[in-house]
Amino acid sequence: MSEIRNRFRAIDVMRGLTLALMIIVNNQIGEGKSYAQLLHAAWDGLTLTDVVFPTFMFVVGTALSFTLERYEAQGDAAVLRKIATRTALIFLCGYLLYWFPFFRSDATGHLVLAPIAHTRIFGVLQRIALGYCAAALIVHFGGRAGAVAFGVGALVAYWWVMHAFGDYSLLGNAEIKLDKLVLGEAHMYHGEGVAFDPEGILSTLPAIVNVLAGYLAGRLLRDRGTNRATIARLWVAGAVSVALSLLWNTAFPINKKLWTSSYVLCTVGLDLGALAILAQIVPQAPARGWAYFFEVFGRNTLVIYLLSETGEKLLHMIHVDQQPLFGWLYVTAFAPWAGDKLGSLLLSLAYMLCLWAVAYAMDRKRVYVRL
Repeated sequence: MSEIRNRFRAIDVMRGLTLALMIIVNNQIGEGKSYAQLLHAAWDGLTLTDVVFPTFMFVVGTALSFTLERYEAQGDAAVLRKIATRTALIFLCGYLLYWFPFFRSDATGHLVLAPIAHTRIFGVLQRIALGYCAAALIVHFGGRAGAVAFGVGALVAYWWVMHAFGDYSLLGNAEIKLDKLVLGEAHMYHGEGVAFDPEGILSTLPAIVNVLAGYLAGRLLRDRGTNRATIARLWVAGAVSVALSLLWNTAFPINKKLWTSSYVLCTVGLDLGALAILAQIVPQAPARGWAYFFEVFGRNTLVIYLLSETGEKLLHMIHVDQQPLFGWLYVTAFAPWAGDKLGSLLLSLAYMLCLWAVAYAMDRKRVYVRL
């Protein structure tokens, strides 16, 4: 029983570490004023930032390996009800996050409801919701064999579709074509300067594989424990995944924004290595050391993520001296003495620590929000 609790703790630590990194990379000043590893790769390639989101998907899968069986004992209806409810709630949270702050000023200065017609439909939480839903259904009805079969088939099929119906450029890929056809440009992400959604419909298919990989890794730990043989298997599987990704990269480039099959294998391999390390070093007994810092984040992940995103929006909406509060804090409190890049990092760290204080207060009061 203590081993099971330890594995839960290692997963909480990995989830919390991922969330902390996500907050930091999401709150960088930008190109030229932030360290390159804290920004996404311009297109092909991989930075530390590009590993964060797929790691979150991976940890969703490891948690699934512990939680799904609670509902399986109650029958298919209970499982489907739980999966559908959780998927809908997470997806809705993501959608509302992009609609926030729900109101805007019209030409007369009056507040009016922000138009849904221009709200982004897909995004980070939406991808997590759909990845969780698909992975949970696959492993419930198909088991581990079904997870492996789907994973291999999805990665190969995605490569074929991307090759057959476009190229691997920003404007010519099959992902953007399908999203424009189904969603329409008004409901897509415009951060690349054009209507292109890195969390769109088609690339959700390979993202499911990140969740399934996490599930299989979690089941391995559950079934075989954290002995040397298990850790060795994680290391070997991780090394093979990275090696295959580098080989595949020559034909299907590692690309986060397209969530290419080679990118999936590379990030899965890195996550397997990270999980192997954490399974060994996270203390079995509850402690107030370094592991507890990340464990606090891992216990209320959804709430803290939503708070971080809404807080970031507010910091950019509120203006001081005719500039967003976030930028004002950077140029007045951090950049003058720390410099551009270090100042950007320290500002994001300070923001992350403020959110950690909220998570710590919730943990002390034993307030946990789980869907």
